[in-house]
Amino acid sequence: MKVLSVGEFKAKFSEVVESLLQGKETVVSYGKKKEKIGVMIPYKDYQKKKKVQLGILKGKVSVEFAKDFKMTVDEFLKL
Repeated sequence: MKVLSVGEFKAKFSEVVESLLQGKETVVSYGKKKEKIGVMIPYKDYQKKKKVQLGILKGKVSVEFAKDFKMTVDEFLKL
């Protein structure tokens, strides 16, 4: 997995697209500390991550949430 700063990402965008077509991921970093802020992944991998199987404990566990509880699936699964 290649890590590029925002400037490098902008300058090498065509190369990033080519690497995506080859199935490779690219991480984007930002700032002096080069904090990782995002990942470019091939769309086919993105689709796989969106398929979440819930309910494997159906009939074994029960859960109740408060009426004002709000959380996205991604937050719940920490994807």
